[in-house]
Amino acid sequence: MANLLYQQIEMLSREKHIEPEVVVSAIEDAMVVAARKFYKTEEDLRGKFNPETGQVDVYSVLTVVEEVNDPKKEITVAEAKKKNPSAEVGTEILTPKPTDVLGRIAAQTAKQVILQKVREAERDTIFNEYNGRVGELVTVIVKRAEGPDLIVDMGRTEARLPKREQSKLETYNIGERLRVVIKAVDRAAKGPQVIVSRADASLVQRLFEMEVPEIYDGTVQIRHAAREAGERTKVAVMSRDKDVDPVGACVGMKGMRVQSIIRELRGEKIDIIPYSEETVAFAQKALSPAKVTRVQIVDPEAKKLEVIVEDSQLSLAIGKKGQNVRLASKLIGWDIDIKSEEEKRQEIEAEMTALTAPATPLTSLAGVGAKTIEKMEAAGIPSVEKLASMTPEQLMEIPGIGEKMVDKIYQAVNRFYESGPEAAASEGAASGETTEAAAEGGEEAVRADAEEEGSSEVAEAAAEPEESSAVQEAAAGEETVTAAEETPAEAAPAENPGDVGKREEAKSE
Repeated sequence: MANLLYQQIEMLSREKHIEPEVVVSAIEDAMVVAARKFYKTEEDLRGKFNPETGQVDVYSVLTVVEEVNDPKKEITVAEAKKKNPSAEVGTEILTPKPTDVLGRIAAQTAKQVILQKVREAERDTIFNEYNGRVGELVTVIVKRAEGPDLIVDMGRTEARLPKREQSKLETYNIGERLRVVIKAVDRAAKGPQVIVSRADASLVQRLFEMEVPEIYDGTVQIRHAAREAGERTKVAVMSRDKDVDPVGACVGMKGMRVQSIIRELRGEKIDIIPYSEETVAFAQKALSPAKVTRVQIVDPEAKKLEVIVEDSQLSLAIGKKGQNVRLASKLIGWDIDIKSEEEKRQEIEAEMTALTAPATPLTSLAGVGAKTIEKMEAAGIPSVEKLASMTPEQLMEIPGIGEKMVDKIYQAVNRFYESGPEAAASEGAASGETTEAAAEGGEEAVRADAEEEGSSEVAEAAAEPEESSAVQEAAAGEETVTAAEETPAEAAPAENPGDVGKREEAKSE
């Protein structure tokens, strides 16, 4: 019986890859839980497994003290000496508890405790094993799908291949063998969860280590790698031996080495780039296959570069949807701003024009008050050109300028550029004079209105007959014109001068 129980313990240990002592400890704890539930006591209980008899004994533990504060857990020296003559302060007195009286419910409780303890031990074993193997390349078999994620079999345990760690252009079938890299190990509620990846850049590095002996032995090193899974990967390599070409070693004879990796990645493009400590030279290589004209460091602290390429190379340098420049930026760790030579030339011309062109003061804007101009000048806007380059949101940040005032300012700026600076300036001067004249003549106009208010009725009365006569004349003229229009031109033929003379002679006789 004893041998049979211990054999089962050893078999369970081999199956779960845990130590036999862990299973024995789980059995002892289970018996303690079952005894405490049966006896309904708060005493300190301790279990002990006897490998010879196969019996698990349960004992109540009392600690020898000088003064007892808790009778359920402590005992005086005098009482302890009755049970153990050599007892001293701090000695533990063990009293056996019968276990043959434990019933079926206690046995079920013990079983659940044993299973739980073994499961926890198994989880700890898996976590400790795979947590130290993060970044390692392993071969797995696709077992099943759980939503967008895949569950793969690693042999000893199952791992999860999340959707975000899958290659965009790959499809997977149940039972298919895959090479993946261990991404992380999480302590989930159901135990440690091993996360594997097919999209991580370290997968490409591990594949190069398998295919290229120079990388495996350390002669060639992979310094950096940037990847967009399923589309393109850029790898920067360098050699520790001047006689070994790092790019050639990775490509292999007739491209055999890199082609093997491309097949494993199912057609993903790989750019192998020689690494350089100089940022400018490294950036030129990183943007391959595009040819770079020049590279300029814009901001060393913010790590910003400006790259100039030929007009015909601009689209190649940017890549499909910006992929080439995006991967190059990840590879070198700098922000890259790509411009063509034509764009750079236009930018320089615009800067030169801005430097040589005189700044137009804000007072040249017609329709903008002096107080508003003072607010804009106080906010650091000295000229119309600076004002035209600002957005409405930036203008509304100036204290005292609201949305309506912003519209008014932009209308004035539009008029300034449409009519030209000289016309806008003269218009502003004319409007200023008109405003001053209106201000000076305001009082006289008020008095003139008051004086003319009495004579307005006479003027209206005098204007009425003239208006009626004018209406009559217009009507008469209208009738004459209508009659003339109705009479045809052929009805009044021209008379002969001789006939007119004869009629006059007949009248005189």
